[in-house]
Amino acid sequence: MLDSELAQSLAHKLFRADQVRDNEKAAAEQSGNDMFTLMERAGKAVFEHGRNHFPNTERYLILVGHGNNAGDGYIAAVEAKRAGKQVAVCAVEPDRALSGDSQRAQQLWFDAGGQVDAFSTEALSRSDVVIDALLGTGTNSSIRPEYATIIDAVNASDRPVISIDVPSGLEANTGQSMGRCIQADLTVTFVGIKAGLSTGAGKQSCGRLVFEDLGIGKAFMALARASATVIELEHFAQMAPREVNSHKGTYGRLLCIGGNKGTAGAIRLSSEAALRSGAGLVKVYAHEDSKIQINAGRPELMVVTDNLDAALEWATCVVIGPGLGQDDWSHNAFEKTLNYCQSHKKPMVIDADALNILSRHSGAFNVDQCVITPHSGEAARLLSDNVEAVEADRFNAARLLAQRYHAICVLKGAGTIVDTEKYAWVCKHGNPGMATAGMGDVLSGVLGALLAQGLRADVATKYGVTVHARAGDILAQDYGQRGLLASDLFDTLRALINHRLT
Repeated sequence: MLDSELAQSLAHKLFRADQVRDNEKAAAEQSGNDMFTLMERAGKAVFEHGRNHFPNTERYLILVGHGNNAGDGYIAAVEAKRAGKQVAVCAVEPDRALSGDSQRAQQLWFDAGGQVDAFSTEALSRSDVVIDALLGTGTNSSIRPEYATIIDAVNASDRPVISIDVPSGLEANTGQSMGRCIQADLTVTFVGIKAGLSTGAGKQSCGRLVFEDLGIGKAFMALARASATVIELEHFAQMAPREVNSHKGTYGRLLCIGGNKGTAGAIRLSSEAALRSGAGLVKVYAHEDSKIQINAGRPELMVVTDNLDAALEWATCVVIGPGLGQDDWSHNAFEKTLNYCQSHKKPMVIDADALNILSRHSGAFNVDQCVITPHSGEAARLLSDNVEAVEADRFNAARLLAQRYHAICVLKGAGTIVDTEKYAWVCKHGNPGMATAGMGDVLSGVLGALLAQGLRADVATKYGVTVHARAGDILAQDYGQRGLLASDLFDTLRALINHRLT
């Protein structure tokens, strides 16, 4: 098997399904294995992980199609039967003849005294756990009705589901459901983690994700180049200790622009998050009607309501968008800020309302060290498309946005993607409790603070996204997901950035 360092690296790399299919045979041969050996290892791994995750289950239902996934399923059935479990195997087409390694695995099941039946809801109701070996990584079009019927029945039941390689019905590269998709509790994926399992609907569908390299990881890594990398907080070095003779100006002067009339809360969240993330000085440019609300309770924030030119000259970095609005005041502030940052090469973070204005901006766009932070709705507007198209292929949407605006794109959502035009990263952290008002505003403040403190734009973005999501996970673990407020993150962010939590 892999040494621990290489195994850790491969477990954080994402690959397209065709990369795995095109290289696994050569990797197996270079490792002294044939493909049937990999099938045996895969089936055994599925059963072992299933038994470990669902230890009090005795009745197994294995659902098989007719491809290699079916072969993995038959091996898992044999292993379960050998372990003394009650095992039923149901096939979409029980009389269909298989070929190659799948036929060989099926014969092992027959030799063990097993049989193959058509699917029935009775078989499902008698089971304690379901192993999904219906469809594999080749799924790229709407699934046929006979598969849809089974998937619907499984999803409607309360039985835990273990999917082999990918949940059936999931497009492995994008995470898009092809009409119907198994909602698994556990997915055991092989050789290389498929990119679609890490983000969007795919992250939801696969449940807990377990990776097995099947003993060919070293050879596979030498043959295939990852399409993206999963990042988590532990991957980042700690920020260096502050110099004893430093001062507040050493850690950047961040200008946060937003807070139109009636929307002071958004820019207050962003600017306070920047303070909590270590920015030395934070100034807010806001509508005059919002000044008192922004200042109330946080006197460390400097708030100005006129002379934007002077504020821009003062700043070393700019965040624009939280609570900015869409009126003349908003458009004037956006145009002036964009022109200034382009001509003076100042790093900027564009978020929220500023993204909506940017989607209608007709001028040239070329800001050095620029970060854009859209959710899927904002991304759709920036791409002149719809939300469904963005969510259908989040990796492609993030890359298109990064290329169109020559910026680092943070496509927020389940499995937030960071794309730099050349490479993509996916944040492992985050939870549904963070789907609440103001979370994006806090993130923009974190990113602005890290840029202001001198981190390179790509490093600041990856670290900021990750520390923000990890803070949300810690709070959700301690208090639950429901009721999590954006401002709850402040103390935890501060602790994480100062290495006081793990």
